[in-house]
Amino acid sequence: MEKMKNLLVLLVVSFCLLSFGMILQDEWVVPDEYKNMKNPTDPKEDLNIGKSLYAKHCQSCHGKEGYGDGKKANEVEGDLGDFSSAEFQSQTDGELFYKSYIGRNDMPNFEKKLPDEEDVWLIVNYMRTLAE
Repeated sequence: MEKMKNLLVLLVVSFCLLSFGMILQDEWVVPDEYKNMKNPTDPKEDLNIGKSLYAKHCQSCHGKEGYGDGKKANEVEGDLGDFSSAEFQSQTDGELFYKSYIGRNDMPNFEKKLPDEEDVWLIVNYMRTLAE
């Protein structure tokens, strides 16, 4: 009986730790150095380049309008977000840069695919237009 009780306690504790870990995993913590980065590009210039880069690298998962409904969206486990939402748009440009460039989990790292950081900033500028 004591072994059964200990096993039950162990199972409950394990479940709680696993659940807590999943909750923490959903929060995407952006380092302050990125959060406070200033976008070095003019958001009005080269918007077509940002749109083209978005179409090539982002649209397949995030969708044409940024709703998270791209053709590969079903292959991704995490929340793809809604780029038109106030919550998404309230992030700093630096936060969007970090999430787009560094990635995590199902969001790939683009440091090798887009070695010129300016390209990522142009994508960030384009993502800002998806709120309109």
